Amino acid sequence: MLARRLHPSVNRRGLTFWSQWICATALSNLTICYVIFDHFGDIPIPYRVLILLGMLASVPIYSALHVYHKRYGYGFGLLRLLAAWLVLMGALSTVVLACLDYSNLDQTLLAKLVLVGFLAQACSYLPLRYLTNLHARWLRFERTALIVGTCPLAYSLAQQLRDRVPVQGMISTGDDILHAPDDDDLPVLGALEDLNELVTRRSIRRVYIAMPLSKAAQIEAIYLALLDLNVDVVWIPDFSSMMLLNQSISQIEHFPAIYLNETPLSSHPAAAFGKELFDRGLALLALIILFPVMLTVAIAVKLSSPGPVFFRQPRHGCNGLIIMVWKFRSMRVHDDTEVRQATQHDSRVTRVGAFIRRTSIDELPQLINVLRGEMALVGPRPHAVAHNHYYGDKILAYMARHRIKPGITGLAQISGLRGETETLEKMQLRIEKDLAYINHWSLWLDIKILLITPFTLFSRNIY
Repeated sequence: MLARRLHPSVNRRGLTFWSQWICATALSNLTICYVIFDHFGDIPIPYRVLILLGMLASVPIYSALHVYHKRYGYGFGLLRLLAAWLVLMGALSTVVLACLDYSNLDQTLLAKLVLVGFLAQACSYLPLRYLTNLHARWLRFERTALIVGTCPLAYSLAQQLRDRVPVQGMISTGDDILHAPDDDDLPVLGALEDLNELVTRRSIRRVYIAMPLSKAAQIEAIYLALLDLNVDVVWIPDFSSMMLLNQSISQIEHFPAIYLNETPLSSHPAAAFGKELFDRGLALLALIILFPVMLTVAIAVKLSSPGPVFFRQPRHGCNGLIIMVWKFRSMRVHDDTEVRQATQHDSRVTRVGAFIRRTSIDELPQLINVLRGEMALVGPRPHAVAHNHYYGDKILAYMARHRIKPGITGLAQISGLRGETETLEKMQLRIEKDLAYINHWSLWLDIKILLITPFTLFSRNIY
């Protein structure tokens, strides 16, 4: 049987989340129940159902948005809490509209509950966050550390750790090349033969070994030498020459396992559920709101030239599966046996097509793909199958972008990498942004990309 065991620091983050979530949810639900009881003299069943659904749905949403992560300050943390609360309220609104009799619910009371629910969580957030920070500061001074190695990886690690752990200095391994920055706080304290004495004299609690895989025998010797000391030993492998995708470390029974390439959302089911709920709920709401716009565009496309209103093209979806992507037809009907990207002044593009392409209105039917679960609101843009075959063996890790669902918009699109990719370098830049999105995915990142997207619609690169 396979078992995944997280590092203690991950367990502490989980404990921090659950402790704050339980306190905030308890205070919020008690406040909401009090307001409902004060209004009705009882808590009607529809309100009980909504409270239960809200409590269950808040776990993946709050976790995906990292609401209680310690790296955020009070102000930004409250903004994340507000964003998560609004996403949760949007999801519950979808449930109310689809499943419950909306006429039986007091709209004024619902608005009041939304407000008091957030205020109760905000009131609990501030003192809990203060206590969490106090505990983190206490732990920080308890975790004095040394780093074995003076290679670029070692100094990069020291820069990352110094805000959380008091790094006393570095230990030279003898044959490594010094890459010391102009920083007196990271001195080279000695050589390997001095390590045990330094650990004891400086009361070191943790030793980080930052050495390449080629020095495995030396790493083992260092580890064995430190076994008898009261010190934690952490090895940081150097994978700088490898392209990793959502890397993580786990355990299979008693074997340590380093995941070099893992589907980001499948490794975090709660986050995947939160993104799916967010995407489909928002897509349904967008289809309802934008229906008049889409109807007007459909009529304009039909009148602009003979042919169907919609254009469907096979694209690679999640895990390389072929999906049919919907768009408003922007070109005259032509022989498309050879897939060609649209270029500037392309004779195939109609007048209406030029406008809807430039404003990306032609992409709106893809909300149907999102509702069907074939696409996401945010993700790597799906390319034509022929383009994937062409670029697949020319760009490193090109097909890795298909490890998640393709999106209507994405990090590459808001970064100015839209439109024609007439050179290999332009496609390379787009792929780098797609992989960066996969590696740093969060629901908060999705929200930021969606908010920025409208301001990038009139790009000059769109033909």
